[in-house]
Amino acid sequence: MQTAKQAAKQIIDHLPEQASWDDIMYELYVKQKIEKGLNAIEQGHTVSHEEAKHRLLK
Repeated sequence: MQTAKQAAKQIIDHLPEQASWDDIMYELYVKQKIEKGLNAIEQGHTVSHEEAKHRLLK
């Protein structure tokens, strides 16, 4: 499993040379949110589609 630092380096290395600070920050933000979501799934912190619809229609 990659450390956060290793993942950040890999993301930055794959960006074009002209990438702005905003581009870098956006890519890191997206990676963080994806990792957080995957961890939530592994820990069972999810709701079914039906439950989500029920909550939204309340």
